[in-house]
Amino acid sequence: MPKLIYSGIMSLDGYVNDRAGKFDWSAPNDEVHAVINDLTRPVGTFLLGRGMYEVLLAWENLPVVDQPRVIKDFAEIWRTTSKVVYSTTLARATSARTRIQHSFDADAVRRMKTTASRDITIGGPTLAAQAIREGLVDEFHLFLNPVVVGGGTPYFPDDIRGELELVDERRFKNGVVLVRYRRR
Repeated sequence: MPKLIYSGIMSLDGYVNDRAGKFDWSAPNDEVHAVINDLTRPVGTFLLGRGMYEVLLAWENLPVVDQPRVIKDFAEIWRTTSKVVYSTTLARATSARTRIQHSFDADAVRRMKTTASRDITIGGPTLAAQAIREGLVDEFHLFLNPVVVGGGTPYFPDDIRGELELVDERRFKNGVVLVRYRRR
């Protein structure tokens, strides 16, 4: 059965952005970006919260002619992958292969997992928190950045507990560490 994977870039102290909502410290270099692409390529569907969707929407029409290979590659992955955006405020999608859901339905995601032919990723810590609480997330792919931001939006909700098993880890030259865990 395909997996539901929560993948994200975070600070060493566990945040996806800082107190001001900024995440400029998390921009991946080409080496990290290539691995993100490799992990994302097999995904068939992105489940996204509104905020994460708005950040990633830049890939929809990004001119890639003079861009590095990793940028072209991710733009192609984004454009060809199905997207479900959970938002109470968006009336319509502004990207291809995208549908809007106005509320998170754990049972619908369970059904999606049983009928999908490829893995599913979930993006955005608020949306992911709902899936984590429902026991839907099978794997966590964390790109730990060598920075402490002192507060912001946490990668994990603070009201959960669970055992994880390390599946893989990788160090990058820029100090980023990828750790992949599976739920026990």
